[in-house]
Amino acid sequence: MANTKREKLFTEFPPVPTEKWEEVITADLKGADYERKLVWRTGEGFNVRPYYRAENLEGIRFLGSQAGEFPYVRGTRSHNRWRVHQTVEVKCPREANAEALKLLNSGVDSLGFSIAKEGFTAEELDQLLAGISIPAIEMVFCGAQTGSIAELVIAKLEKEGTASEAHVAFSIDPLVKGLSQKGDFCSPNGEKCFAKIASLIEKTREYKHIRIVTVSAGIFSNAGSTIVEELAFALSAGNDYIARLTDAGVDAELAARKLRFSFSVTSNYFLEIAKFRAARMLWANIVKGYNPSKNCACKMHIHARTADWNQTVYDPYVNMLRGTTEAMSATIAGVHSLEVTPFDAAFESPTEFSKRIARNVELLLKHESHFDQVVDPAGGSYYVENLTQSIAAEAWKLFLEIEEKGGYAEAYKAGFIKERVEASAAAKDKAIATRRQTLLGANQFPNFTEVAPKEITAEAVTRPAAEGNVLTPYRGAMAFEAMRLHVDRSGKQPKAFMLTCGNLAMARARAQFSCNFFACAGIRVQDNTFFKSIEEGVKAALESKAEIVVVCASDDDYAEAAPKVKELLAGKAIIVVAGAPACAPELEAQGITNFISVKSNVLETLKFYLKEMGI
Repeated sequence: MANTKREKLFTEFPPVPTEKWEEVITADLKGADYERKLVWRTGEGFNVRPYYRAENLEGIRFLGSQAGEFPYVRGTRSHNRWRVHQTVEVKCPREANAEALKLLNSGVDSLGFSIAKEGFTAEELDQLLAGISIPAIEMVFCGAQTGSIAELVIAKLEKEGTASEAHVAFSIDPLVKGLSQKGDFCSPNGEKCFAKIASLIEKTREYKHIRIVTVSAGIFSNAGSTIVEELAFALSAGNDYIARLTDAGVDAELAARKLRFSFSVTSNYFLEIAKFRAARMLWANIVKGYNPSKNCACKMHIHARTADWNQTVYDPYVNMLRGTTEAMSATIAGVHSLEVTPFDAAFESPTEFSKRIARNVELLLKHESHFDQVVDPAGGSYYVENLTQSIAAEAWKLFLEIEEKGGYAEAYKAGFIKERVEASAAAKDKAIATRRQTLLGANQFPNFTEVAPKEITAEAVTRPAAEGNVLTPYRGAMAFEAMRLHVDRSGKQPKAFMLTCGNLAMARARAQFSCNFFACAGIRVQDNTFFKSIEEGVKAALESKAEIVVVCASDDDYAEAAPKVKELLAGKAIIVVAGAPACAPELEAQGITNFISVKSNVLETLKFYLKEMGI
């Protein structure tokens, strides 16, 4: 009966062909260019259409596979139970152990140990892991002398008889981390490094869940790369590892099983979901080319960490929201483990509160939102499937380009990787400066009354200088933050006054835009509803002692209003016109030269006004 009703319901709504949708869209555009108005050109190098239909899935070859099936687009497992990861900095082994035990009792089941101490001993390792049931959790070791730490950990596991059931990974990464931080290997051509890695792989040959190498792909993203570049460079590095390890005598299938990938996940919600799906597919096909005896060697082991790049030190609680959407992307996409970056990590050592909120983001997604109960919920979405295909295609092209240059290491040493990342970072910087890309609280919608607390230092907002052929991580908001911190620490409180006149609706809209504009530099703004006359507005502006007076009106009002405001101000404040009116040339001829609009470079414009005010 229900099926009959359903069939009748759908017969009342005949299918609408794409041509009909396009006709309606074209009519609504009223002559505007379809491609410019509705098609989004991503920073990854491909276009995104305004809508997708079933017909857009035609030609996508990976459709139809299930989770756990080659090429693993939909996941490497038949479930989506990711591990909740959090990192403990190890300075004192006993103190780190106490923190680790606390985390395990708080829902964490994947522990990262960042060893800050040189000369770490077996005794100290025992202290660090005391009371921890190793088979019940996952452990990842990074930091100082990770190769030596790996020897100690493996020896301990073998001694205790837990090596076969232990889930352990090591962040040994001379190709990505080594080259990006030092510009070269730890030894000539990396022979010593790869001999050490090969030795560790042989020692753990029979231990299926011990991974020796971690490809640190997040380095690219946090230095400003695109999603496609992060993926392509990671794939290239992974392939380079297999090639070099086979040269060192390691079987390619075994080498692939000993690799782990660590990606950054940004706020680009749908593209990040698609990135991880494309990553599994491309890596599966790369490993398949080495003719492994079983397809399970083609599975990509993915760890994700929410981005550092888009965190902000102003309005830092917004970072909680960023971390939440990023965590959603990663878990929907089916990563193996995830670490949410604490919201205050950009400007201080994370507090107990910030670390608790970070892990609770994941616990909420698991236990209240039940994300772990559904495998690849994005699968079948016309949009996500097309994004997956587009990202895979672009990443594969870049991967092949790197291979033509001799592989990852050769391409990196030739400067190709750094040049690509720096070009992408420069494009992002420009997009942020002009508000083509928004970072809430930094270049758009700032907290007007916020003043930087003492925890925010100049070092926290200063972009590190790049030296040599190395990748330098930074945060996209740094240029705005450095400017605003300079104002906060100047001892002055510059003010911008909104002189609203003429057409009320336009005056209010432009006042709101202008308040957001100037507040991004820490300039205090005084908004006003409306002035009945220009004389009344100028009088109030002068009484406010504002250094900047922003005339907010309609384009039709400016020809008369702006010159009158200038005359009445008599040079006692900087006059700014909100908008880009057609009468701008006439106003400029009268000495009114300052305009702000959606086309402004917000960063450079604000720096100009601060300089004019002597700040």
